[in-house]
Amino acid sequence: QVQVEESGGGLVQPGGSLRLSCFTSGTLFSDYTVGWDRQVPGKDRELVAAITPTYETDYEDSVKGRFTISRDNAKNAAYLQMNSLKPEDTAVYSCHILYMTQHYWGQGTQVTVSG
Repeated sequence: QVQVEESGGGLVQPGGSLRLSCFTSGTLFSDYTVGWDRQVPGKDRELVAAITPTYETDYEDSVKGRFTISRDNAKNAAYLQMNSLKPEDTAVYSCHILYMTQHYWGQGTQVTVSG
């Protein structure tokens, strides 16, 4: 079982920035694919960014050029730098760990973009 914990959410004005952090337990972090999902009530969860063990990244179209995912294997940590935030980015953001065929999520952190 992998424990996943997020931090860094909050309230920000449109155009502002936030940095989300994800920390996990265990010793296999370098073998994980790490993603950030977001979910709005009444809508399906969507994957907005992911980074593989070989540092390949992928982004959902609406966040390309604004969000950057990164990882620090020495700290068992991953980050999502979110710039130029828009009201439609408002959601609960969850860190998503994929290892082999197993998926793990944290409880999520609320991001609210409002002016």
